[in-house]
Amino acid sequence: MEQLLRDFEQEDSYNLKIEKDYPNEEAISKSLLKLADALSRCRDLLLSADDADESKDNSEDVNAEWLLDICKRVASELGVEQLARAVWDASHLEGEGNQQEALFAALGASDEAVTALFEIVPKLPQIRQNIHPSQLGESSAFINHEDVLVDEAELNRQRLRQEALDAAQVAAIAQAEMAASSDNRFGNSTHTIRRTSEKQEQKLVQKANRKAAQALQRAKAAGAIMEESELLSVNTGIMGDGGLMRSSAEEMQALQDSLQPEGSRYYYEDHDLPSGTIREEDDKIGYERVTIPPPILDTSKLHPRLNVADILDEECAIAFNGTTSLNPMQSTVYDTAFNRRENMLVCAPTGAGKTNVAMLTVTAHFRDVGLIDGGEGRSMETGDKVVYIAPMKALAQEVVEKFSSKLKPLGLIVRELTGDMQLTKAEAQSANVIVTTPEKWDVVTRKSGNDENALGNQCGLLIFDEIHLLADESRGSVIESVIARLHRLVESRQKQLRIVGLSATLPNYKDVAEFLHVPERGLFYFGPEYRPVPLQQTFIGVTGSVKNRKLMEDKMNDVCYETVKDALSRGYQVMVFVHSRKGTSDTATALAQRASAEGVLEHLFTTQGKDGRSGDAYKRYADRAKKARSREVTNHFYSGIGIHHAGLLRPDRKLTEMMFADGAIKVLCCTATLAWGVNLPAHNVVIKGTDVYNPEKGKNIDLSILDVQQIFGRAGRPQYDISGEATLITNHQALSRYLDKLVRAVPIESTFIKQLADHLNAEVVGGTVTNLNEAATWLSYTYLYIRMLKNPLAYGISSDQKADDPMLRSHCLQLVRDAATYLSTNRMTNFHPESGNLGMTTLGRVAAHFYIQAESVMTFNESMALKPFPTDTDLLMLVASATEFENVRVRPEEQSELDDLQQKCPLELAGPINDSIRIISHPTLVSSFLKFPLLLFFFAHYCRAAIARVARAIFEMCLHTNQAGTAIKMCRIAKSVDNQFWWFQTPLRHFDREIGDGVIKAIETRHGGQSRAYDMLDSTLSLLEMTPEEVGQICRSKKAQGQKIQRFVGYIPNPSVSCKVLPVTKDVLRFQVEIVPEFEWNGKWHGGAESFWFWVEGSENQRM
Repeated sequence: MEQLLRDFEQEDSYNLKIEKDYPNEEAISKSLLKLADALSRCRDLLLSADDADESKDNSEDVNAEWLLDICKRVASELGVEQLARAVWDASHLEGEGNQQEALFAALGASDEAVTALFEIVPKLPQIRQNIHPSQLGESSAFINHEDVLVDEAELNRQRLRQEALDAAQVAAIAQAEMAASSDNRFGNSTHTIRRTSEKQEQKLVQKANRKAAQALQRAKAAGAIMEESELLSVNTGIMGDGGLMRSSAEEMQALQDSLQPEGSRYYYEDHDLPSGTIREEDDKIGYERVTIPPPILDTSKLHPRLNVADILDEECAIAFNGTTSLNPMQSTVYDTAFNRRENMLVCAPTGAGKTNVAMLTVTAHFRDVGLIDGGEGRSMETGDKVVYIAPMKALAQEVVEKFSSKLKPLGLIVRELTGDMQLTKAEAQSANVIVTTPEKWDVVTRKSGNDENALGNQCGLLIFDEIHLLADESRGSVIESVIARLHRLVESRQKQLRIVGLSATLPNYKDVAEFLHVPERGLFYFGPEYRPVPLQQTFIGVTGSVKNRKLMEDKMNDVCYETVKDALSRGYQVMVFVHSRKGTSDTATALAQRASAEGVLEHLFTTQGKDGRSGDAYKRYADRAKKARSREVTNHFYSGIGIHHAGLLRPDRKLTEMMFADGAIKVLCCTATLAWGVNLPAHNVVIKGTDVYNPEKGKNIDLSILDVQQIFGRAGRPQYDISGEATLITNHQALSRYLDKLVRAVPIESTFIKQLADHLNAEVVGGTVTNLNEAATWLSYTYLYIRMLKNPLAYGISSDQKADDPMLRSHCLQLVRDAATYLSTNRMTNFHPESGNLGMTTLGRVAAHFYIQAESVMTFNESMALKPFPTDTDLLMLVASATEFENVRVRPEEQSELDDLQQKCPLELAGPINDSIRIISHPTLVSSFLKFPLLLFFFAHYCRAAIARVARAIFEMCLHTNQAGTAIKMCRIAKSVDNQFWWFQTPLRHFDREIGDGVIKAIETRHGGQSRAYDMLDSTLSLLEMTPEEVGQICRSKKAQGQKIQRFVGYIPNPSVSCKVLPVTKDVLRFQVEIVPEFEWNGKWHGGAESFWFWVEGSENQRM
């Protein structure tokens, strides 16, 4: 007893030391629980001491008559004797908890039962010793425990059997979880913070299977299990009677009806295909066709069309030049869009006219802030700029062109801010409308902070196009982060910011509206029947084994050809969507071959020699197509077919779009890059195949129904057609899935948890989150929080958790705690678990500003710890190990070109080399993209942008850790990528167009070959010490050329640095540094300023 109290006093957790801050609720709760446990143990010790003295006196009073007398006072359906036997049986159970649970189950919860319970519980040992079951009445159901001999061997066999059963169950659950994770329609599990690769999942399954096999072997050796089939039988005694084991059919149906969202009442209601749907089968090729007619719109319920001249001021109407009236959808939302300042969400089919809705809000905003006449000036405090966020750079470029043409007459400037198009500070300040992408605006707002003049804080109207991309695994979390940050910014600054969301039709649009803080009168939903151009949808399921890929591909090509031929015979153009760049050319070839075999290629496909519009277009584009960089574009052009994918050069892509728009080609085989934004005159759209490769999962997955609807929206555009047809070709097994998704739309879910750590770090760096409570509050502004409340099971929240914590505050705290712990482990935040405080670190700031993922930072930390003095090759491999490059994969047809390029790499690559390392280390990547092989151009373009960002991030990390040698190497790599030539090549490559490649080659090889030494700068500057004639001889040119070369050498930035070191004290030195520019300034080449890094290194050049 005394020892227990001493232990209690020594417990640190009981001493709640109150210093500056009060202890948090969690610490108090834990301490009280431990205190209660200690007091309970003290009480038990005291009671046991008293009971020891009284047990001898009281034991003789406990007998069968005493127990039967107590049971008589308790009303029970069991009867007195059966109740007494139940009490006697409970006394033989192991553990107080089991005994009390059995007594409660037998006696009930009445007042008499509770009184009896208090009398019986202290006497359980005496009941077990003094009473025999035969004294309680005749029953063969009770066993005389005194007559039973314990068989240790049998107990051991039972234990081994149970261990084998448990291990087998664990292995089965692990296998099922891996299968469920891979088949999850929303990607990986939504309730994990870090993404777990399939290799890790497979390791867990293998470990569980190994343990199950070992347990089975031990059980067999002991004779506990004779055959493995015994593990398949279900022992209801082991499983118990709880859960679903004894549920009736009615109870199971009731449970099924209560599930969400896939198991919601809506989901399990009968949903038939629309009236007029036709099912057909084709035995020749082998497929089933389901044709769904366009939905019928009740025109009597449409809003009357509003005339632009009647509803808009003269100046505002200029932005709608060419539009005489608004369509019914636009007329419905006009009042809210133009005359109010509330947030809006407009869900409407593709082609319904959402762009004009956006333009209504834009003109209203500029009217309110006084940039357009017609209003009363600024109506309230808000930012001047409009920010339009498009999901893709290609769509952003189209929006810029469209908005510029409409707003330029009003004197308003529209500019693009994407990865391809950077803006100077002056350009950004002068822009009235900025069109950007979610990732770019996320970076801008991260860096804005509390600076009122920062670009991110000057926005007064934010338009989010394609807001349904919240469900997208790559962009969804970014959209959530940006909008959550803006909501909190509005609350903290008390400065209005209007958010307008534009979306395709959504099943749970009300959830999205709640996330955007849209009031009821700002929410507009228009079903597919509101599409201005009626769309007929056809779903074709090709029969056959999906494992025979070649046979399935041939059948799909046959079906695709028949569909395309039918459309061409009726005079329509067709877009065929495939899911790989190689697939565009393969499909175009397959169509041309089949048409040629049937003798209809010239009649239906080609436009050469035709009369009218298409023939004229062919003549206009024949020469340009012949000069296209891609031979495939040229070859397919003569068959009347075009190809379009991201791997083509932009001029070739633009040429293909123009040829299709003007009718020079009738069929366009493309990837999903054309599913967004670009309007082309396709009456028919065909999706060939639904298997899409997912690099994260390493396998093919189904094309999402949202992507299907987006692609279908390309058919029958309002400005070109009065109707449209869309066809999906898939395998027969997937046909039913797509029809089911069509009629039973599944709500879009959040993918935010997967990137929670990265976005939490951004908020910590921005100063908007300083502790766990603030982090949990920030999380409540996300779409994730809304969906967790509506559908907790999908996010790993049990019904009990939801019942105990209806607002999920505890769950949010746990999520941000896990994320903060992960960040702290990687030194990205300073996290104090006891107080919950969060602080910024240099690594966290660098990661947030350079958009580097936490997983990459972890990789960098580990690699730099293993190699504190890395070589150039080590650093290139370090850059390539970033998660930003994890999805870089080279296709088989590109391997030969990449192998050839690798041989030319001036750096020696050692060790395991993946695709990203091979691509980023190629010399032409940093010398000339024009020389890069076409197949690898897309990879090179992507890698170039990412390498510079990652390299500068690592450079900043090295500055923080004072690693001078590594820092200067990373700075050289970053500058090489920016300037597109290696650091050991001559700086005159800046002026290659002025002085020619021959001169540059002569300068770099004048010492007997290209030098890898870091003295190429000095070697180039030494040309200034020569005469023009000598320079001309070196460059194999004339004297005049020598003077020109020297002039450009004089432009190379070359500061002269002198330093005096004076001792101040024993430990303090004074540096007098003088920096003099020894080069000629030229605004054309130097711009507004030249930046330099200056630091003091240690004697070994490794520490700053």
